[in-house]
Amino acid sequence: MTEEQLPDAGLLALAGDFREALRHSIYLVRRLDADGELSAAQLSTLKMLLEPADAGGARVGEIARNLGVKVPSATEQIIKLERAGLVRREADPADSRAVLVTLTADGLAAVESANARRNAVMAGILGSLTEAERAALAAALPVVGKINASLQP
Repeated sequence: MTEEQLPDAGLLALAGDFREALRHSIYLVRRLDADGELSAAQLSTLKMLLEPADAGGARVGEIARNLGVKVPSATEQIIKLERAGLVRREADPADSRAVLVTLTADGLAAVESANARRNAVMAGILGSLTEAERAALAAALPVVGKINASLQP
């Protein structure tokens, strides 16, 4: 990148502040369900299986990439979830070398229960905001969604 292509200092500062706010929020949101039966990583794995549920599941390599871990670490997590009856592993009919992971009914129930607990805690926090602050947050959500969409592979 040449100097002409670099974002201006204000945009770089905003980018840094936004990333830091997101990092801190992720850290805090993971603690919302500290009393739950599933770890944050396990719950993240289950939640990512919600999306490909209609597509027949997700490959272990894809799960590892989304979690930011190596395949053996993801496999270990998946085995624990399978033993708990929350996911099922099956051979990929399109590629016999690959394994597809799908959410079970118990896995879906676990995600819904964790979401309900986390939403109740977050609603209590949001209840402490003023109406104007809640409106500002609601107005910012589509922008955050657009940023998230641009980060999708």
